[in-house]
Amino acid sequence: MPASPQPPKALAASGRAIDERFGGGSFARKALRKAFPDHWSFLLGEIALYSFAIILLTGVFLTLFFKPSMTEVVYEGSYQPLRGVRMSEAYASTLHITFDVRGGLLVRQIHHWSTILFMAAIVVHLLRNFFTGAFRKPRELNWLIGITLFMLVMVNGLFGYSLPDDLLSGTGIRILEGVILAIPVVGSYVLMFLFGGEFPGDLIIPRLYVIHILLIPGILLALIPLHAVVLTWRQTHTQFPGKGSTNRTVQGGPFFPIFIAKTTAFFLWVFGVTVLLATFFQINPVWLFGPYDPGAISSGSQPDWYMGWLEGSLRIMPSWEITAWGYTLPMSVIVPALVVPGVLFTGLAVYPFLERWVTGDHEIHHLLDRPRDVPARTGIGIAGVIFYGGLWAAGGNDVIAERFEIPLFWTTWFFRGLVILGPVLGYVIAYRICLGLQRRDRALVEHGLETGVIRQRPSGEYIEVERTLPAEVVGAITDPRPRPALPLGRPEREGVEAPELRGRLGKVRAALNRHFMADLAEPPTAPNGHDGEHPDGEHPDGERAPAEHKALEP
Repeated sequence: MPASPQPPKALAASGRAIDERFGGGSFARKALRKAFPDHWSFLLGEIALYSFAIILLTGVFLTLFFKPSMTEVVYEGSYQPLRGVRMSEAYASTLHITFDVRGGLLVRQIHHWSTILFMAAIVVHLLRNFFTGAFRKPRELNWLIGITLFMLVMVNGLFGYSLPDDLLSGTGIRILEGVILAIPVVGSYVLMFLFGGEFPGDLIIPRLYVIHILLIPGILLALIPLHAVVLTWRQTHTQFPGKGSTNRTVQGGPFFPIFIAKTTAFFLWVFGVTVLLATFFQINPVWLFGPYDPGAISSGSQPDWYMGWLEGSLRIMPSWEITAWGYTLPMSVIVPALVVPGVLFTGLAVYPFLERWVTGDHEIHHLLDRPRDVPARTGIGIAGVIFYGGLWAAGGNDVIAERFEIPLFWTTWFFRGLVILGPVLGYVIAYRICLGLQRRDRALVEHGLETGVIRQRPSGEYIEVERTLPAEVVGAITDPRPRPALPLGRPEREGVEAPELRGRLGKVRAALNRHFMADLAEPPTAPNGHDGEHPDGEHPDGERAPAEHKALEP
């Protein structure tokens, strides 16, 4: 047997020297052997990671030419419609990047599109983790870091598209000013500190620029490796049940060379799609909006999609105010701009701990749940999606009214009803769908897949032939897995309740626990024959006649 090739002496010596000084050899060996399950949903986090890398690269290019100044200048660039117009240096430098820097417009478009994809990937990745229960022990910290990243990227995106100082982005800053002023007691002080005086002042763009390119990206550069690399490598990778996966073993290819090859190709795909979008689909044409004028606003102004839900909450909130002791609280701004985001993000952050409190589940989970197997959690997630989506759609109620020629107030009242009743209906419908899918899975395991082929037995009975499911499909349904919830407290003894279930809070917890556990999927037992042998009555082509089947009348 030929000896395995040895690395060059210089490379081996360098590796030993680094290992002796920093002790990374054992970690590197373990990291290269780490198994990664092969499932498409795990790529969502990689899309976010690669989009962030593209944002950094294009952002560095843009900082070489952008001037974050609100000093007024007369535009003398190559864009004829705005020649001779007074504008800020920030807007003039944006036009310079767009029309006079080679490749500047393409880089601006790539930067903007990658931000859009970054936020979309984060949201879908977050939903995947929620619906599959990936936030449970031992990944609560990773979940909290993900929520923090979500908020930081959203805020940084807002600051980023505010930098050009065009009419559209200036409208967004004007809304930000109104939100800050609505903060009780300290709002006016915060506004004067941030803007350096009355709105719009001459400091807001430079300050947003520093936050956008230094402060928040620095925090992201610290949190993203911790979220995506350090904690992921330290913990066992999550995986779906089936294909022999268990809570202690991971089925998948090693990090090197299989995962490296796949992820490199995937990065090129993400970069290529982003460039194609930037090339053929125009986004944020600031030259059409003109410079910001505090006394003007463009018709049909819409923020980037990830800020649309806040825009929608502001639009559909009634104009309520509370006046007391000489102070006025504008609830029409406080509730949609401060209370709603606070409730949403706080709810996301505390949900892992709230579910643990309800379920009594303190086990370590490396196997994910299929959404249909936990109807209560899936219903909660769908309710949240409908609430978020209703607010997002409400952000374009004026556009909807204009396009479909319906009164604006009709759209406003429709979305008011949607964000209140929609989550309730969504929960009920999603719950029932999960129960239907569970019953379908059980039927497929017990009886097989209907083929539509009718055969006559020697006795004259007609039966429908059913095809046995592949072993990997059956395994996803029947393989054992840790239960996502456990009964709370000891059984009642002679009318004495368990201590943890006493009191109003304990009774609420017990009721929630019973509801959560009511329709959890119980993995059925796989029938004989899924190990490759043919069960009684099964045909060599994988078809079988069910053991019990009603005869069809000839």
